[in-house]
Amino acid sequence: MSMYIPVFIVVLSNTFYHICAKSIPEEINPFAALSVTYLVGAAACLVLFFVTQSSHNLFAEYRHLNWSSFVLGIAIVGLEAGFIYMYKLGWNVSTGQLVASTLLAIVLIFVGWLIYHEILTAEKIIGILICMVGLYFINK
Repeated sequence: MSMYIPVFIVVLSNTFYHICAKSIPEEINPFAALSVTYLVGAAACLVLFFVTQSSHNLFAEYRHLNWSSFVLGIAIVGLEAGFIYMYKLGWNVSTGQLVASTLLAIVLIFVGWLIYHEILTAEKIIGILICMVGLYFINK
């Protein structure tokens, strides 16, 4: 059961994420809105750090950082700005996320194969083809 709790958190958070991204006012620059989003997110992270960490030494934790946290920050800005712009350009919340996630899943199959040496099976290739057919029908 505990294996599904993170999945539940991802689905619930992603649901609110897309509702909020679609609800960003048309008049505001997405990056101004995201600056407030990140301030709230940073405050939430600090509170959760102190709630979940027994040592409470944040700077000691920072010594374990590598490049990934910095690149992840840039990737998150791109991800969120991309969705906000998608919705501002008229994508439906029901299909925009589905199209992006399907394309992402296809890309990640190849990333897993090329970088992490995951096995690329005939079933995965068939799955990619089915996804592409699905994208055709969703966007028709």
